[in-house]
Amino acid sequence: MTVSVQPPARTHTGIAALLAMVTALSPLAIDTYLPAFPAIADSFFVSVHQVSLSISVYVFVLALGNLSGGPLSDHFGRDRIMLTGLALFGIASLLISFAPDLETFIALRALQAFGGGWAVVCVPALVRDRLSGQEAARFFSLIGLLMVAAPALAPSIGSLFLNWSGWISIFIFLGCYAVLMLLLLKGIVFAGYQRPVHHEQVSILQRYKAVINTRPAMRFILTGAFAFSVMMLFITHASFIYQQHFGVSPGNFALLFGANVVLMLIMNLTNRRLLKRLLPVTILRSALTVQGVGLVMLLCVTLLADNLWLFVPAMILSIGMLGAVSPNIQACYMEYFPQHGGTAAALMGATQFSVAGLISGSSHLSVKNENGSKIG
Repeated sequence: MTVSVQPPARTHTGIAALLAMVTALSPLAIDTYLPAFPAIADSFFVSVHQVSLSISVYVFVLALGNLSGGPLSDHFGRDRIMLTGLALFGIASLLISFAPDLETFIALRALQAFGGGWAVVCVPALVRDRLSGQEAARFFSLIGLLMVAAPALAPSIGSLFLNWSGWISIFIFLGCYAVLMLLLLKGIVFAGYQRPVHHEQVSILQRYKAVINTRPAMRFILTGAFAFSVMMLFITHASFIYQQHFGVSPGNFALLFGANVVLMLIMNLTNRRLLKRLLPVTILRSALTVQGVGLVMLLCVTLLADNLWLFVPAMILSIGMLGAVSPNIQACYMEYFPQHGGTAAALMGATQFSVAGLISGSSHLSVKNENGSKIG
């Protein structure tokens, strides 16, 4: 049995903003240094392709951080794991600026990812500790609303630092960001926090077994993984589809890309209003149905009418509906876990990254093989 006393009440918006900023660690850590790949490659006398390996390492170790950090937060308390994770992320980020070669760079990226996994996995668990049902769904929606700008802004932030003071400054920024989050969480979210008191010992494997045996919750894990895969596929291939296949200019590509974000924001705001009178699972069913229609439209356009102006609305519908899908999936899933919330969040996070990574990687190979056969 776990007994915990929650921290003093704070405004939902303030807490959500801080948790969103922690969740934004992953897109910031992945997307801010993308413009710096050529500069990093030149510094280490390697190819850009070799530098890109650091993304795969980061995503893989991030999943490991999720899997270990979740159950540890159930046992030792959210504060210890979350703040330790941020400290690891910050230290690794600052040390990267001293990396003498690519091998050290990638090793420190792995440490950075592990710390990031510990920090991010605690966010859904913290929400579940405080809220449930429609309140939790509204809170997850608020976090999504505040966080949606991170992937869009990250490359621009990276370019700004790259042009100002070289690629090293990007990782100094990430290190300082993590330290700032650590201080704010310690002073606001965890002020007065009391760690759980355990009257019986439960191993990590037992925690995962308890989560996996909650069969009704597993449907939300799989649904979330496939919904997240839609986003990963879009991010992976959007540039190729719009700029190479349809011949769209870089400026118009940015506008078309941004249209997906706009609909996500609209759906997120709509979701928060609907949650005042509808259950999260009811909204989720409708949102998934509309997203399914968008995916069928994409398939029809691809097979029957290869036209940009038919493709765009189908793509926007498929991606934009995630603004209502993602927060409700999290709320519906976490509702089953008043206990073992960290372990449950870890399993969901790791499943999303692994399934989305496999689907995205397979699609990348398919595109490569198709292009190769055309050239041949």
